[in-house]
Amino acid sequence: MKAKKLNITPIENLITEDFGPVGTLERDLFDIECNIFVIGERLKEERLKAGLTQEALANKIGTKKSFISRVEKGRADIQISTLVKLFSGLGRQISIRLL
Repeated sequence: MKAKKLNITPIENLITEDFGPVGTLERDLFDIECNIFVIGERLKEERLKAGLTQEALANKIGTKKSFISRVEKGRADIQISTLVKLFSGLGRQISIRLL
């Protein structure tokens, strides 16, 4: 029996089609927003693993629940020191990699 060849477009091609090639302003903005989204989702995932509400995490690190919510939704610009503080409050460490 012959395997059927799937016509699948790589995600990179789709992103390039919609936002342009790497290095263009539109693509760079897209990539930044993706990274912000991933950080927010990771924070939420780690918070839930720790069994904390947004309010409990906020109280633990001395901020407001609304700030935690904005970070998790990717709607807050934060400094690296604040990001470290957030994850430290969850007993986690972060590392930053420059590519």
